[in-house]
Amino acid sequence: MSDAIGATFSALADPSRRRMLGLLGGTGATATQLARELPISRQAVAKHLSQLAAAGLVASRREGRETRYTVTPEPLEQAVAWIVQAGGEWDDRLARLGTYVAADRG
Repeated sequence: MSDAIGATFSALADPSRRRMLGLLGGTGATATQLARELPISRQAVAKHLSQLAAAGLVASRREGRETRYTVTPEPLEQAVAWIVQAGGEWDDRLARLGTYVAADRG
């Protein structure tokens, strides 16, 4: 697993950060807007957003006095590709095991 994918999984390990990604949706949001939707302070939201940005999961742009955050899909796509690959490898292993067990019983 690459370091980038590891950073993605690490960032996604926290339920508050996963919730933030869901709230950001397609249009994005500011830290203040996210804090209104979450049971944590704006400062905590900003810290979580910083960790999401470090993992490449969000991008930011200034809008006047606020910073708007939007989801960056590429790291999520890479993590999904890794999961699909790992799942395929396990499917192959389990199929071989099933074949072995069936042959042993026969």
